[in-house]
Amino acid sequence: MPKQAVTTKPIRSLEDALEQCQLLGMRVSRQRRFILELLWQANEHLSAREIYDRLNQQGKDIGHTSVYQNLEALSSQGIIECIERCDGRLYGNISDSHSHVNCVDTNQILDVHIELPEEFIRQVEQQTGVKITDYSINFYGYRNSQAS
Repeated sequence: MPKQAVTTKPIRSLEDALEQCQLLGMRVSRQRRFILELLWQANEHLSAREIYDRLNQQGKDIGHTSVYQNLEALSSQGIIECIERCDGRLYGNISDSHSHVNCVDTNQILDVHIELPEEFIRQVEQQTGVKITDYSINFYGYRNSQAS
């Protein structure tokens, strides 16, 4: 379910994310920059623990609490994505509307930008009586064809 982001333009780069922090009056601390840089370099959805571990492996001095607090601040302001899963939260670098491909065998989540045909959206609106303003689709499948 897409959240209402404060941003007016999509955040598609590290520079966009840093600019949005400044526009919102958020301090771009060293730790916050580390987290944003890692998410843009990794280009995948990571748990807070994975972010903490990777930053420490890179020799970046950052504590657990700082990672969690910064992830919460960045996701609550719509600068990064937060996906709620049964096994915890995952964070990604794309915050604008997009869909996901969930790989069942690898447990990865891949971001995809899909635009549905206008006729399909009108059909959903007619069936539900709801004016569609945004959407996100979750696809599920296997990366490894033998796993299916």
